[in-house]
Amino acid sequence: MKTLRIGIVGARGHVGAELVRLVAGHPIFELAFVTSRELAGRALSDHIPGYAGDLAYTSPAYETLPELGADAVVLALPNGKAGHIVQQFDDAGTDVVLLDLSADFRFDDGWYYGLPELTRARYAGQRRISNPGCYATAMQLALAPMLDVLAGPVQCFGVSGYSGAGTTPSDKNDVALLRDNLMPYALTGHVHEREVTRHLGHPVEFMPHVAPHFRGLTITANLHLSRPFTREAVLARYRDRYAAEPLVQVGDAAPWVSRIAHAHHVELGGFALADDGRRLVVVATEDNLLKGAATQALQNLNLAFGFDELDGIPLVSAAPEAT
Repeated sequence: MKTLRIGIVGARGHVGAELVRLVAGHPIFELAFVTSRELAGRALSDHIPGYAGDLAYTSPAYETLPELGADAVVLALPNGKAGHIVQQFDDAGTDVVLLDLSADFRFDDGWYYGLPELTRARYAGQRRISNPGCYATAMQLALAPMLDVLAGPVQCFGVSGYSGAGTTPSDKNDVALLRDNLMPYALTGHVHEREVTRHLGHPVEFMPHVAPHFRGLTITANLHLSRPFTREAVLARYRDRYAAEPLVQVGDAAPWVSRIAHAHHVELGGFALADDGRRLVVVATEDNLLKGAATQALQNLNLAFGFDELDGIPLVSAAPEAT
């Protein structure tokens, strides 16, 4: 089978490194180029533990990206930076698949919103794919099985490791500030709050926090229900909904964020009901750099090229060296 070439734009960050490793291990995909202005000319293997190839970072002009011969290009840039690059490909009239990891196109109906477990039925060959946010992935998977019986807004309390704040220095990834701390931020109007509300079609109120650990996030979701449920009925809904989804695991106990690092799936559990059966609390955990970003990107690339969604995604992950 023909090898397909994947380019990654803006791969200096944590998610870019994870995606490099995943693409490099894929049976069909190969890396066409990996860009970083700060690291241009340096070997990827010097900066990405677990990558053994001979590719070096480059820094091509954005206008030349359509000429580099990639079958798909992943945009791993901060919010607000993707539009100019997308325009270069639109102007060139190429048929390349563009997959954006930022929030720039998550609200654009012209792009396929790629949360495969919930949206794969809407994929019809689109060449423009928007990858969901990390928190937004966990929240939607936690809420979807109960969507038809929700009454009023859902409240979600979120805690993420500081890798979610990226590599540009800020209070949210300052290890000294975070030590022995839990830092709340963007407590109303967070982009993932708006994203989940839009794509589920139901209001969600989200309160994010950053913790001192590096990777992994947890969501505790508070759901008010339109009719009473038993715990057994709730569990049956979740297990039935995700029975055929290897990257969503439904358990009985509340999952621990410390156990999700380097794993490619979301874990759902807890399932606590109030005495009247009309209030449900669900806990979700995921690795924000993997199922919350890079793993989901690989699922979407597989879907775009007609491969099994799990190609190149190890269901049991060994932790690489610390990043």
